Amino acid sequence: MTKILEKVKSSRPYLDYIIFGLILCLVPLFIDLGVFRSAWLLTIGTFIAYAIACLGKNILMGYGGLASLGTAGFIGVGAYMTAILTVDLGWSFFPVFITVIVFTTLLGIVVGLLSLRVEGFFLAIATLVVAEIFRQIFIQVPIFNGFAGRNMQIDGVGPNRFPRLLSERANESITESGGFLYDSFLHNFLTLNQTYFMLVIFLVLAMILTYRIFKSPTGRAMSAMSGSQSAAAAMGVNIFKYRLYTFAISTAFAGASGSLFMFFMRFTNPWDWTLILSLFVFAAVVIGGMRSVSGTILGAAIVWLVPPLILENIPVIGDVSGLSLVFTGIVIIVVVIFSPSGLIYLWWKFWYWLKPKFSRKKEVA
Repeated sequence: MTKILEKVKSSRPYLDYIIFGLILCLVPLFIDLGVFRSAWLLTIGTFIAYAIACLGKNILMGYGGLASLGTAGFIGVGAYMTAILTVDLGWSFFPVFITVIVFTTLLGIVVGLLSLRVEGFFLAIATLVVAEIFRQIFIQVPIFNGFAGRNMQIDGVGPNRFPRLLSERANESITESGGFLYDSFLHNFLTLNQTYFMLVIFLVLAMILTYRIFKSPTGRAMSAMSGSQSAAAAMGVNIFKYRLYTFAISTAFAGASGSLFMFFMRFTNPWDWTLILSLFVFAAVVIGGMRSVSGTILGAAIVWLVPPLILENIPVIGDVSGLSLVFTGIVIIVVVIFSPSGLIYLWWKFWYWLKPKFSRKKEVA
């Protein structure tokens, strides 16, 4: 298994990530042809948004060695901030997206500061409390509209339309400079398919960024910290600094996930950001494989795509109440017993066992 991990970590899979993104971009084409039901696009878009949060969770848990159950709260902060900045203040896509990431990053630093003396199980409970505080704020503070939630519909804009990609002033500047994309993309409000493509683009960027973090000196310091904080400190790793880095990066990913979720789904309420979502994010990382970008995406696909797209269409099984929870629990048990490192490493183990057999057949031929 150690040799397999070394081979996986030595690869540079940027091209694989881009190809994966291109495959996801083909989904709306199949939907337009009537191959899939239109609701499937919303399901796949939700998977993409949550997969970004799972990448941040992998950095926190896989490399930082820190347990957290507060991911849902930070995703919720990103979603609600997006609605407020877009609908109430009239901001466009990029200013909103950048502001949300900066704000949730600062929140992560604050949580990291508050949790410096807390470890393990107690850290998980502390972050769970933080997430529940956020949810109660969503319920009680009038600007969040309580259980009725917030939507992204703007006066005079239909339910299938979204805020502008750029501000009016930026659009005017592009037009004056002869920007040829203005009439076809920037001038119009973002449609559902266009927002879906934005989701895919940011997922690919998040995958590349996560891989770079894993390979960077920061990632190696986080890895040392997760093994043993005392040993890492003895080797000169600043535990205080890298713990803050880990929380900040993880919450930045969660905020980006919430913002993209809101731009795509157009509606949120406090019931979207409960402990269940945090457990699903945790499960996706464990099932797919910690310290693996591809494993995280695989785990997210198993958690958010398999139940609604496959299991719910099977007679009898599809009628089971809480099917997603039951399925995810069973998969976690199986993974922990047979492949504790995650399903992605089980695949790589199978591949490196199978590859020499093909090469021998070629030599014989």
